[in-house]
Amino acid sequence: MRTTARPSSSWKQSGYAAHGLILGFVLVLLYLMVSAQLSYSNPHEAAYASATTISTAETVPARRQRSHQEHDARSTVIEELGSSKEVAEPRTEPSTISRHKEAHESDEKEWADKNLIEEQSVGNERNTDNWNQTHQPTEEDNVEFTEFGGGTDDFNNVARTKPICDTSFGKYDICELAGDARARGGAAATVTLVSPRAPLREWTIKPYSRKYLDGLKAVTVRSVSIPEHAPQCTTLLNIPAMVIELGGLTGNYWHDFTDVLVPLFIGTRRFNGDVQLLVVNLLPFWVDKYKSIFSHLSRHEIVDFDRDDGTVRCYPHVVVGYGSRKEFTIEPSLDATGGGYTMVDFTELLRRAYSLPRQRPINLSDNPAGRRPRMMILERTNSRRFINLHEVVAAAQAAGFMVTVAGRPRTNYDKFAREVNSFDVMLGIHGAGLTNCVYLPTGAVLVQIVPFGRLEDIARADFGDPARDMGLRYIEYNIQADESSLMDVFGKDHPIIKDPVAVHMSGWRNVAEWYLGKQDVRINIERLKPILKQAMEHLR
Repeated sequence: MRTTARPSSSWKQSGYAAHGLILGFVLVLLYLMVSAQLSYSNPHEAAYASATTISTAETVPARRQRSHQEHDARSTVIEELGSSKEVAEPRTEPSTISRHKEAHESDEKEWADKNLIEEQSVGNERNTDNWNQTHQPTEEDNVEFTEFGGGTDDFNNVARTKPICDTSFGKYDICELAGDARARGGAAATVTLVSPRAPLREWTIKPYSRKYLDGLKAVTVRSVSIPEHAPQCTTLLNIPAMVIELGGLTGNYWHDFTDVLVPLFIGTRRFNGDVQLLVVNLLPFWVDKYKSIFSHLSRHEIVDFDRDDGTVRCYPHVVVGYGSRKEFTIEPSLDATGGGYTMVDFTELLRRAYSLPRQRPINLSDNPAGRRPRMMILERTNSRRFINLHEVVAAAQAAGFMVTVAGRPRTNYDKFAREVNSFDVMLGIHGAGLTNCVYLPTGAVLVQIVPFGRLEDIARADFGDPARDMGLRYIEYNIQADESSLMDVFGKDHPIIKDPVAVHMSGWRNVAEWYLGKQDVRINIERLKPILKQAMEHLR
């Protein structure tokens, strides 16, 4: 009897131990789940952290391999080019200047030299920071916050509300504060949303279209549930407001439009001019240059937000930040204009702002007077010049065009915009001057001369795609090695000529210095003739 009872008791004890182990495992698991929940207070941040960790682990071998390849290519190219050469300014270098004109009286002249037709080597940051490839939101990034936000008082649908700030895009951030929004300027500017049951949340936002640049100022965006936890209103306004920042790369003519004017159109268009701009790093002389455009974006006084300390402006709706998904254009499916507006709408606003008379170019099929179409050829003075400009002009005239060569505008900016509008075709080498195509009539022709050095993708993204989005006819002429002044300097066997890919792999600095900063072109007139004929055909 005893021998049969002992196994039964041992079996029971083993069963108790097993149950104890299972219970302990469950408790540990629950502890880990609670810890994880506390570590990531919302699903958006948790998913982002998880996606970042996975992405980092997966890309390390590829990154190491690419690093070795770039190092080898860089070593070869640098050895060939020599290490003592003067290096041009990289395109990632920010050009931020003081926001107060009186503190730097020479800034206006310096920036004026950078505007207009002439372009510095500063350019499109997409190519150096790879923000489009490395900062795009993953599927996990698109998970919405499940907490209260956005200013709604619908307590039954709290889980459906969107976050106040969207920081998932690598290029710029956008915050929407709808309801009781309070903006306090000064050195530590804040914008606070007061909304019932809103949790205390805080974001640090650089309200510029390229948030990754150095030297930008930040604005704090907060949400609170108790009015006493927010600054008390000193001014009540029944209009929306936008908080934006200037500086950055503003001052380069292409960046003026790409980084400020086009994104500002995207952000303000839905308000139909009834919106007040609160500007961080305000540049009065720069705003004055584009005052005709600003007056059509906002009918209200522009506020110098840095100097607005002591004032708390309260609005029913405040937007913090601005930007565009593509360079120098609008993507209606991605850019929230509030009405599906396009670059055609932007150019129409410019025509109203500058009283531009021409909506369409000449129609050669209905031209009883036999008028010749007008072509503007943009002349550069530092780099990327036409070596044989007189031959290009003669070829264009022989093709049937009335030709005007335009350098730096000698009239004021408003008059120059009207002058550009009088042309049917614009022809120029890749550079900031081509930005003036925004003033051409819809249906006009833009001919971009792309310098040698594998710059086709850059040229197409900077001007080709935007020109088409404006309703212009776009033609591209790509310079061959024997048309480039670099051939005379290096010869056909040098990596600069023989292997542009290796030059690109060696870093943007070499690309900017040689292909953009130290290259002129000698157009092959026989190759140009079909391009001129095509431009003429587009006007029929």
